[in-house]
Amino acid sequence: MKYLLFTAAVFCAVTFKSYGQDAPPNNQTYNFSIQDCINYAYEHQSSVANAGLDVKSAEYKVKETTGIGLPQINGTASFQDYLKIPQILFPNFITPAVYQTLIDEKVKDGNNQTITKIPDGAGGYQSVSLQQKYNTNLGITLNQILFDGSYLVGFKASRTYKELSQKSLTRSKIDANVAVTKAYYQVLVSDRQIKLLDANIAQLKQQVDQTVAQNKQGFVEKIDVDRISVQYNNLVTNRENVVRLLVLNYQMLKFQMGMPVNENLTLKDKLEDINIENNPVDEDTASDTSFYHKRIEYSLSETNVKLNELDLKRRKSAFLPSLSLIGNTAIAFQDNSFSKLYNTSYPSTYFGISLNVPIFSGGQRINQVRQSQITVLKSKNDLYNLKNQLSLQASQARINYVNGLQSLNNQKRNQTLAQEVLHVAKVKYQQGVGSSIEVTQAQTGLEDADNKYIQGLYDALVSKVDLDQAYGRIK
Repeated sequence: MKYLLFTAAVFCAVTFKSYGQDAPPNNQTYNFSIQDCINYAYEHQSSVANAGLDVKSAEYKVKETTGIGLPQINGTASFQDYLKIPQILFPNFITPAVYQTLIDEKVKDGNNQTITKIPDGAGGYQSVSLQQKYNTNLGITLNQILFDGSYLVGFKASRTYKELSQKSLTRSKIDANVAVTKAYYQVLVSDRQIKLLDANIAQLKQQVDQTVAQNKQGFVEKIDVDRISVQYNNLVTNRENVVRLLVLNYQMLKFQMGMPVNENLTLKDKLEDINIENNPVDEDTASDTSFYHKRIEYSLSETNVKLNELDLKRRKSAFLPSLSLIGNTAIAFQDNSFSKLYNTSYPSTYFGISLNVPIFSGGQRINQVRQSQITVLKSKNDLYNLKNQLSLQASQARINYVNGLQSLNNQKRNQTLAQEVLHVAKVKYQQGVGSSIEVTQAQTGLEDADNKYIQGLYDALVSKVDLDQAYGRIK
């Protein structure tokens, strides 16, 4: 048993190793700009792909609806073998008529007696069969709509539904654009944060070395070395955490793009290439009251109102009569003998017009119309509320953008001041007129300024994207 298990384990190991060697490694590296990432998402992001499939489905829906108005031709075929032939009771009017003729003609019966009356029970009912044992029917039916109000409205609604699916695709692309752009900015900001940490670590490492050397010479105390070493270790740990977060941010970007997270991706654009302030917010922008027409959400809501109005028309068209052209041609075979079934045929053909006039439905149609009217009113209320919502969103995005820029500029100034404070604290410490605590506090202030600058930078970039989306600039 142990030998069998060992053999199986070796076989599996060899199999997996061979499989791994046969699978070609994917060493392709993508070097993408922001627009490259967005274009990649348009082709691979699942929500965008599904929205594109919805557009394709809507096109087929239009063709399906068009087909309802074309001639509908169907063929039928049937074969029946009556194991017990059905029969009906039929009035026996033949026997009394025959006896009455015999009486009139004074015919004699077998006993040489003249027939003078109709025998009792000569009338009544008799069992008669109108079917043959074997029956075969072949036919073709035709139905062509000449007028149907519901079909005319439905055909127009199918085209509006296609328009709705196309706008939904546009919305999916805009959402993908926004998500990819924010994720791209997050990677750039994390990369900038690592560079700032590297600069602080290099500067602090030099200070640690100097402090250790001074301690060995007896110029500073051991506590000064420990204090600055703790700060250095914390900074190194912080950098390692940010590096791990950078890997996660790359994976998030690839996820938003619809790219497998194990693919290799590098970024072509740099923070220096992004002009955060190229999105002016002036009085004309703030006073623009028609910007919501540029928002895809508003356009989708308008199309939804249009669909509800078409549904109302469809309900009203149910009061109108419908007219159709109908036709049928068939051939039947009947016989009590299967061998003679197809010897004789009985063809039939007809064409005609079918008119359906709705008269009374117990109030169903009128209540369906009233329900559709309420749906239209609700969709118009939603459209009005969406207009206010988009206006509020634009105001919020505009204020966040202005605040974000001011905070970023303020954090830049604070960062510069913190660097100057650290420089002065170091000079004073080296000249013996300052303490190591001042240097440590200045270093902590610089780290805090760097962190706030990074957060302000990301907030400003995100607020810029939100502002573009709020005013419908992302197409």
